[in-house]
Amino acid sequence: MTMRILFIFFFIFSVAGVSAQADPTLRKYYEQVRLLFKEQEAFKTVSYVEQRWRLPGNKGFDESIYYVENLLKKAGYINEAAAKSGDRLTYRIEKRPMRRKTWEPVDAVVEIVGEKEPLLSFRTNRNMLAINSASTPSDGIEAELLYLPKTSADALATQQLEGKIIFSEQPVSQVDRAMAGKNVAGVMGYSVPAYTQPDKHPNSIQFSSIAQVDSSKKQGFGIVLSTSARNRLKELVSKGPVRLRVKIEAKSYQAEELTLVADIKGSEKAEERFVFSAHVQEPGANDNASGVGTLVEMASVAAQLYKSKTVLPQRSISFLWGDEISSTRRYIVEDSIRAKGIKWGMSLDMVGEDTQKTGGTFLIEKMPDPSAVWTRGDEKHTEWGGRPLPESAIVPHYFNDFMLSRCLDQAATNGWVVKTNPFEGGSDHTPFLNAKIPGLLLWHFTDVFYHTDADRIDKVSAWEMKNVGVSALAAAFTLTANNEKLVHYLIEEYKQSALKRLAIEAALSKTAIEKGGNKETEIHILEVWAKFYMDALGKMAEIPCTQMETLTLISDAQKVVDDKRKEIISLFK
Repeated sequence: MTMRILFIFFFIFSVAGVSAQADPTLRKYYEQVRLLFKEQEAFKTVSYVEQRWRLPGNKGFDESIYYVENLLKKAGYINEAAAKSGDRLTYRIEKRPMRRKTWEPVDAVVEIVGEKEPLLSFRTNRNMLAINSASTPSDGIEAELLYLPKTSADALATQQLEGKIIFSEQPVSQVDRAMAGKNVAGVMGYSVPAYTQPDKHPNSIQFSSIAQVDSSKKQGFGIVLSTSARNRLKELVSKGPVRLRVKIEAKSYQAEELTLVADIKGSEKAEERFVFSAHVQEPGANDNASGVGTLVEMASVAAQLYKSKTVLPQRSISFLWGDEISSTRRYIVEDSIRAKGIKWGMSLDMVGEDTQKTGGTFLIEKMPDPSAVWTRGDEKHTEWGGRPLPESAIVPHYFNDFMLSRCLDQAATNGWVVKTNPFEGGSDHTPFLNAKIPGLLLWHFTDVFYHTDADRIDKVSAWEMKNVGVSALAAAFTLTANNEKLVHYLIEEYKQSALKRLAIEAALSKTAIEKGGNKETEIHILEVWAKFYMDALGKMAEIPCTQMETLTLISDAQKVVDDKRKEIISLFK
């Protein structure tokens, strides 16, 4: 047994030191993109977009879309309606009537009657007003505050609710649902995740919403409380009756939803494509003005390289800006022929974090691999939330490790911190995965300002955006190039990733068994990881035009991985 343990450690050490020689084509992509990517231009876009409270159809959302459109025009993209057959840089704005009204906040203030300073003001807490809240009369309303620790039916049965502002320490949407049909003046809710560190940031408010009622009913309002506002109100109600004065100005109106799509048409396999998406809605700077700004600068760089004939993708590259998840889902499902050609999808969401200020780390959220089933070692779910998946959810593919390698290539030049997390979902990568298309999320977490009104431009790093943009665009160029020699490099690189992962998992299994873990379970985990990599290697045949040499290299790499699997498993028997 001692010799076997020593062998495992030797194996880990030897694999960890292996690295493939950098491919000259890939190296050239990085150099060219780094040179042209103007992070301050990306930052300017973020600055413009983050000033606007963005929901599909509202003024801020539309202004952001048209701002990006103008940048695309300057970069050389031509509106499809005016494009000629030979134009390969094009864009379009898709317009769809919305079934429900859009919403736009203008101003709001909550005052405690008898006090000079407002409890909350929209000017300093732009998330205080729940989405879909209606305006008050122009001079506001005054009403008694009723604090309810619970809003269950039993708790409400003994209360006089009519005409009062109801305050409960629950999400404002939950308070709003409990008060449906009860003719209250308005509702207030308080619900703050621990990762936002409310004791340290007592004035932060995460945006939230209340239900939008149909035209036959009166739309109410919801106020989302900060920790300091919650504490102040609880202090006052403990001493006696409290009256509040609330003044709200908000707009709700029928509108069209806009989606902006730009394309670089591939020179040979134009029907196949790499698709990037960055959602526009949400009011924050990092979430997701940073994705919007990074993606438009990537599109600009790609256009420059195309026009100079420096990089001519053989497959198409598409860039999409719209409403989170729904715009990406429609892009996939509305055109079945186009959907068949989507080979890779990537979401840019919260990619500009100043990690020193937000506490977030850059992450690649992976497609479901075995780490989503057995999350151990350095693999960790974020505080956003994740859960173990069944083995049946595993999707063998090279995209996870390929993108990690692309980001690590960039990190090697400047010390950028790159990590991954197991699949959790919740952004624009999920529609790709739901459609059986490889999809990844580039993001940051844990961000103490996530979804709060403190997510402003001062929390954004232009340097971080450039690292993400360079890595993502280099990845797209690599996979759309149809370059056989480059793919051979990628096969060797991926083989090394597989061997490294098997070494890591072998060490973890060894430790688990020493602590009393089931040997058969650990062997099964190792078998699943090995099969994942062998199957993923097989899928690399789709990257180039299939040639015998590539297939032979893939087969050879699979054999190396399988041989190592057998070697490791033998040590546990």
